[in-house]
Amino acid sequence: MSTALSAGAPPVEGPLAIVCGAGSLPFAVADAAKQRGRGVVLFALRGSADAERVAGYPHHWVAVSQIGTVCRLARRAGCRDLVFIGSIVRPAFRDLWPDAHTLPLLPRFIRLFRGGDSRLLSGIASVFEEQGFRVLGAHDVAPQILMPEGPLGRYQPNAADQDDIAQGLAFLRATGPFDVGQAVVVARRRVLAVEAAEGTDNMLARLAELRGGGRIRAVGGVLVKAPTPGQDRRMDLPTIGPQTIEGAARAGLVGVAVIAGSTIVAEAERIAALADDARCFVLGVRHEAPER
Repeated sequence: MSTALSAGAPPVEGPLAIVCGAGSLPFAVADAAKQRGRGVVLFALRGSADAERVAGYPHHWVAVSQIGTVCRLARRAGCRDLVFIGSIVRPAFRDLWPDAHTLPLLPRFIRLFRGGDSRLLSGIASVFEEQGFRVLGAHDVAPQILMPEGPLGRYQPNAADQDDIAQGLAFLRATGPFDVGQAVVVARRRVLAVEAAEGTDNMLARLAELRGGGRIRAVGGVLVKAPTPGQDRRMDLPTIGPQTIEGAARAGLVGVAVIAGSTIVAEAERIAALADDARCFVLGVRHEAPER
């Protein structure tokens, strides 16, 4: 078995392998690598990645369970560095059909599935490292996708909003060890919604429905997102995109606060424009949290 490369090693020559899910971020990372003169090979996940956009890059289509196939094709292309980026719905274990190269790892995956997303993703990274690949964070390749400190648009939080942000961060620190989710909505220090398996967008849709039905009468509120303490930052940093801002506006929120330097931002200029139209702030805040 090959020896894993050090995460702190100098960049390795050869194309970058990008395992890509849904959304625009995989292509932003690919373009950033190409601008630095590095080739890319996309390993597009069936049922998630945007087929029309994938077609513009060297690529292979793979299933979530085809780790062996990804390793074999990446080696053939000369890839040693690998990035995971893009959203994906966690599959049920019974729906996984491993290829012949992945089948010996099945007992290990059974154990990994008995836990939260952080455990599963970190375990998958370890498998690739054991196969001789260096797993990088998307932000290592494209640092410009990270949220800066301060506002993205014209609007700023008031004192009450700042209080809600602090309450949300404290809540996420407390729940982080349980790997529940990376987001919470707080209004006047009251927790209105917590992200779990449904993801941020569906949490916001649920909140909008509850407010529309009169189940929640509190006005305003802030969406707060932060990394889970101890999570593998290479695999699963919190992400916001235009859809996040649209969902927050439909849910009647006044702002979104995320951790500067530890949150991936998809289409920052569009986010700023949507936030300004909705009179909603989008803020990158400082936050000290344990990291891996």
